[in-house]
Amino acid sequence: QVQLVESGGGLVQTGGSLRLSCAASGRTFSNYAMGWFRQAPGKEREFVAAISRRGGSTYYADSVKGRFTISRDSAKNTVYLQMNGLKPEDTAVYYCNAQLLRSYWGQGTQVTVSS
Repeated sequence: QVQLVESGGGLVQTGGSLRLSCAASGRTFSNYAMGWFRQAPGKEREFVAAISRRGGSTYYADSVKGRFTISRDSAKNTVYLQMNGLKPEDTAVYYCNAQLLRSYWGQGTQVTVSS
């Protein structure tokens, strides 16, 4: 079992930046592939970014490539999502995900981008 707590969301203007953090506790952090998903009102949850267990590989949705960067710090048991060049369509609740045999989810953090 792993517990995930997201932070760092907020209100930002178009073109601004935010950094989301996801602190993991419980089982060994390095055993888990980690990712970020988001869900906008009235829409399904969608993939944003993922990072492999050791951090050697990263994956991004086409909509965020070149603007978002996922990283992880094993010493702090934390995964980050640096979001630059934010757009109104990035507005959503962002969820941290840990994957090992099954998915674990955090409670989500709201990101709102004003136009």
